[in-house]
Amino acid sequence: MRIAVPLTVLFLLSVSCARHDGQGAEGVSLPRYGGVQSEVVTYSPEDWPTELRADLHYPEARGPHPAVLVVHGGGWERRSREDMTRIARRLARRGFVVMNVDHRFAPQFRFPAQLHDLQVAMHWLHDQAEELDLLPDGIGALGFSSGGHLVSLLAVVAGQGGELDTPHGGIRTRPAAVVAGGAPTDLRKYPGGTLVPQFLGGTQEEMPGKFTVASPVTHVHEKVPPFFFFHGGRDTLVPADHATDMIAALEQKGVHAELYLMRLRGHVSSFLTSRWAIEEGARFLRAHTVSDDTAGATTE
Repeated sequence: MRIAVPLTVLFLLSVSCARHDGQGAEGVSLPRYGGVQSEVVTYSPEDWPTELRADLHYPEARGPHPAVLVVHGGGWERRSREDMTRIARRLARRGFVVMNVDHRFAPQFRFPAQLHDLQVAMHWLHDQAEELDLLPDGIGALGFSSGGHLVSLLAVVAGQGGELDTPHGGIRTRPAAVVAGGAPTDLRKYPGGTLVPQFLGGTQEEMPGKFTVASPVTHVHEKVPPFFFFHGGRDTLVPADHATDMIAALEQKGVHAELYLMRLRGHVSSFLTSRWAIEEGARFLRAHTVSDDTAGATTE
């Protein structure tokens, strides 16, 4: 009986109390594939500081399919891609080729090492597009918590030629659309604590410029891809103003952005009960990764 109470609470949270601000993608049809294949690949270059692997999940049905790069959370220092397996397989059943990646951890490897890992993962997906039967112009990105931060940063710096875009970035590393859950988009909001200083290599007082450079909200420009945020309304680890401030910055530049606010959820519970947020995020990704010319090839 002691277990029944929290399970009941999680169920109630998963089916209620969410608000979706934005145009939505209600008219977008998501295919449903029962058969999903999976395999483990090494995506890091041979000369990379450490070997990095990813799980590939893809529909058994013929494509070409849109794709999604998926990145786990863990404060840039722990956890693994296994946290995202449930989400990755759900996306694959909705018609996406999914690359669920591991990345290097702080403090052994500090920023921007993790961004570089995602950049080479995007290049790997493009290089394997024909073999994986995916749409090279239809690769989105999805991440939660620190993973949401990394996919957001990946999207806003790609193709800009700045210090974070070289030598591993370029226009091919820009996702067609981004889904970010519980994402810290402005690291300057963390003057204390240990995770962010460990990730960046010092405190904000010691290196304010690095806190600015590592914050996605400071890199927003007109060519940034569309964003879909889902966030717990009671998240105290990453307050919801990270999402709303980022949306305001995107909209100021004319970039489409949406928010799926999970009212009663905190940071962890918003992840554990993210089923409907992921479903809406999948519709958003499909709307921005599949053109009218290719839509027929990815539905049954």
